[in-house]
Amino acid sequence: MFTDLPLPDLYAYRFDGAEPEDFDAFWARTLAEARRAAVPPVLRPVDTGLIHVDTYDVTFSGFDGQPVRAWLWLPRGVPRPLPAVVEYLGYGCARGSALQSTLWSSLGYAHLLMDSRGQSSTYGASDTPDGTVAPQVGGVMTRGVADPADHYYRRLFTDAVRAVDTVAELAEVDADRVVVKGASQGGGIALAVAGLRPGLAGACVDVPFLCHFRRATQITESYPYREISDYLQARRDAVEQVFSTLSYLDGANHAARASAPVRFSVALMDPVCPPSSVFAAFHRWGERAGCADKDIRVWEYSAHEGGGDHQLAEHVGFVALVTAHRAAAGPLTRPTHQLLRSTS
Repeated sequence: MFTDLPLPDLYAYRFDGAEPEDFDAFWARTLAEARRAAVPPVLRPVDTGLIHVDTYDVTFSGFDGQPVRAWLWLPRGVPRPLPAVVEYLGYGCARGSALQSTLWSSLGYAHLLMDSRGQSSTYGASDTPDGTVAPQVGGVMTRGVADPADHYYRRLFTDAVRAVDTVAELAEVDADRVVVKGASQGGGIALAVAGLRPGLAGACVDVPFLCHFRRATQITESYPYREISDYLQARRDAVEQVFSTLSYLDGANHAARASAPVRFSVALMDPVCPPSSVFAAFHRWGERAGCADKDIRVWEYSAHEGGGDHQLAEHVGFVALVTAHRAAAGPLTRPTHQLLRSTS
């Protein structure tokens, strides 16, 4: 069954949550600290047996300079510098094996798939600890929820911005043609990155998690939002503090600062990421920065899988369009240095 408002009401729905006065200062300080702490990233070649793609095990500096792992695939025989896709993972997912995702490199893009610090599940284990905490099975929604400076997603969003920084500095990549993408948690991360890092060529945001937290917890019993409800059931006096912290992370607030062309998707039978929470972020996209090129694909009879391969096919066309537009708009931007490579 449909899990939220009727579609006409969703198009009319607007975000009514809080936006902290120091939102921009908080994130500017966070990113500046991470960039000051960064060390040169390292790419280690991996022999996967793929004959048209070069694969690298990447370690780059994320939050507070902490090491973050990623896979990077570079297509062979394609003119350089390349357009690039930076992809983020769903909740509890890890980067998996180097053979897991080769679509974008097969289409001629540099493709970086970022590991999610500290997240593991039956789908695979992360190779990136959360600071000194080893990856674990279990939720992270309330990790550090008493203070935005301590919250898990402050660290993960910072990692995600630094992933784009890392790709943009590759000699093989055109820094003007970088697109971010993800679904569920990955969609929420891509959304936040688009608000935090100007200059992206585009964003693909599918059934995004991490949007309009308060409403989401009020209308769905599904996890991961349910983790917040569980926390507050035992801490009845912490409600306002919890949602104050989450307002620094809310996709609706990040969306307002985004300027890149974007394609959202939403599923009307989604019990995990309520459609109104998705529309709340979609309607705010570009509110402050200005963005005329935004659209949302509605999958009426889909649940949290969204549009699946049908949505992916639409993104293939969109990414080709926005990266070609950037290539035609002016001279390509050459990076200032090449990443350090090591076979050790």
